[in-house]
Amino acid sequence: MDHVTIYIILAGALGLFMAWGIGANDVANAMGTSVGSGVLTIKQAVIIAAIFEFSGAFLAGGQVTSTIRKGIIDSSAVAGTPELLIFGMLSSLLAAGLWLLIATRAGWPVSTTHTIIGAMVGFAIAGLGIEAVNWGKIGNIVMSWVVSPVLSGTLAYFLFRSVQKLILNTDNPIAMAKKYVPIYIFATGFMIALLTMFKGLKHIGLEFTTAQSYGIAVLVGLVVMGCGIFYISRLKFDPSDDRDFHFANVEKIFSILMVVTACGIAFAHGSNDVANAIGPVAAVISIANEGVVTQESVMPTWILLVGGLGIVLGLATYGKKVMATIGRKITELTPSRGFACELAASTTIVAASGIGLPISTTHTLVGAVLGVGLARGIGAINLSVVGTIFMSWIITLPAGALLSIFFFFFFKGIFS
Repeated sequence: MDHVTIYIILAGALGLFMAWGIGANDVANAMGTSVGSGVLTIKQAVIIAAIFEFSGAFLAGGQVTSTIRKGIIDSSAVAGTPELLIFGMLSSLLAAGLWLLIATRAGWPVSTTHTIIGAMVGFAIAGLGIEAVNWGKIGNIVMSWVVSPVLSGTLAYFLFRSVQKLILNTDNPIAMAKKYVPIYIFATGFMIALLTMFKGLKHIGLEFTTAQSYGIAVLVGLVVMGCGIFYISRLKFDPSDDRDFHFANVEKIFSILMVVTACGIAFAHGSNDVANAIGPVAAVISIANEGVVTQESVMPTWILLVGGLGIVLGLATYGKKVMATIGRKITELTPSRGFACELAASTTIVAASGIGLPISTTHTLVGAVLGVGLARGIGAINLSVVGTIFMSWIITLPAGALLSIFFFFFFKGIFS
């Protein structure tokens, strides 16, 4: 078997392993709030995420991939030795997949974006020299790690304050929920549809003008809102439910909204984070086939399939641990609080995907959960859990880099 075939098989297998790690660790971001607030069982969460993570990865997963692939390492540094980039991409995938496995076992919600970027920087420094890393690009990405949790946290804070003001703190919360929740449902449907129109459908040959995209997004929002109104009208309210928890009946209405936002955030997550697994795979295949390092490479459909499939497998087999951390341990979540987290996070992710910035879904969602916690006062947040999460974030970059350096010399030793 020639080296080209071996590289392609290895890239596919390691891409699947990395995507598995994304599913096992990052799915908590998409589903932890829904499970933690009691709206979905773990089994239902797995089914919903399987459908929407996969379609997000497959339909809208191409935009962010180019940033991960070509922006971080200066391709001119490897122009004469393309096989070094192949070893680097393989070692990055293996290092990132391994670190995600370790973090998931510990129940830490770490960033897959951090992990793969750390791994790529590690191999670049070891194999190509420190000047091969595009530090300006790294600076932008690092800035987005601060900006995304702050942005989603602020958005979640104000969203939940709006829920408190318009619904929870009124004389008749149930009537107000029936009035305002459909508007929140519309906003969620509209937001996700817009992302798909702008970013997702180019891969399958469909392109719309801006006006058409907005028109279709409004239509989708209205359809989703109509479904929501239908389900809300069928809910049964029992005043005795409110004895233990004053808002039990109101939260039933928000439960319907949570299912919508869970689908939305799973789609947004699939579209944004699949790049971490398939970007390096696409680069390896392009170099192996053409023998040269190109700035752009066509993304074969099967790579998107591998990414989507890996995410679903990881979630189904090992997703529970990190779900518990995000859904239950940071702050106590109810459907109305979980909704604010998810809509704020998916809006932030959608905006970032739109400009091709590989932000961390994990940071975005943890930021949103903290924002909702703060809307109820600092005492509502478990600060020791937050401290552990922040520590695991800091360790992730160097861990990815060190593992990647080790595997880089391993692959180089075997193949050259």
